Amino acid sequence: MKVVFAGTPEFAAVALQAILDAGFDVGLVLTQPDRPAGRGKTLQASAVKQLAQKLSIPVSQPISLRRDGVHAEEASAVHDQLFRLRPDVMVVVAYGQILPLSVLQIPRYGCINIHASLLPRWRGAAPIQRAIEAGDKTTGITIMQMDEGLDTGPVLLQESMDIAQEDTAQTLHDRLALMGSRLICETLSKLKSRGADLVARAQDPDSATYAHKITKSEATLDFSQPAAVLADKVRAFSPFPGAQFVIGETTVKIWRATALPQSVTEAAGKIISADAKNGVLVACGQGILRIDEMQKPGGRRLNAAEFIQGFSFAD
Repeated sequence: MKVVFAGTPEFAAVALQAILDAGFDVGLVLTQPDRPAGRGKTLQASAVKQLAQKLSIPVSQPISLRRDGVHAEEASAVHDQLFRLRPDVMVVVAYGQILPLSVLQIPRYGCINIHASLLPRWRGAAPIQRAIEAGDKTTGITIMQMDEGLDTGPVLLQESMDIAQEDTAQTLHDRLALMGSRLICETLSKLKSRGADLVARAQDPDSATYAHKITKSEATLDFSQPAAVLADKVRAFSPFPGAQFVIGETTVKIWRATALPQSVTEAAGKIISADAKNGVLVACGQGILRIDEMQKPGGRRLNAAEFIQGFSFAD
């Protein structure tokens, strides 16, 4: 099996390592161009590029794979590279581009995608975060045969996973990355056996939901919402972009919070109490949000008891 791998973040790097550990031949890695990162905004290679370079796998970083745009020359060069490799399959994991039909048709078995949801629920860029934010109790991994749409192709394999009450986007991400790496290796093994026991199942478009990209503008909590909704949002936005609220002129990042079902008479957003015993209690549209772990700009993550010692919650 000749494999081309296309992916960018850590989630994809876990899958690439698993594919290599399983003995598959990865002849080329496609990943996004290096991006500015950190306070110094220095260019940083993606997690996938760093792994590929460590293992001496050729890497290509085209801005686009479409041969009809401003980057047509670069895209054509990658097309030529893929034709020369004649891969059996391309594995795509959080690559960051929608592949044109001209690329989808190059590999013998097409392009196979690892998606971190039970498609057709949560198509799109942020399925892990949106599942937690929506209060879903279950998610999973879908191995999908890619087509020209956004996560619309037929399902090859699918496996579910419970979302624990304490799960954050990070902890769920880590477990799903391991599940995805296991399922893609199973898929490749079945393709190697000429697709034995691998049946494509069409998605139901009427059941589709979309996981839009997470933006920093969503970070500030709206305390007019129910506490349970806000607690899910805190978990969904950990570690990025990090839920937050404003006290005076200070923006405080929330790392952990718990919804308490008590009835409240205070206005939404009112801090009911802030003490070492009960933590920081904030009135919500329904119930109370207990903020358990916080961080000031430039400060450390602190539990509520520690945070209160160095911060005034006075109106």
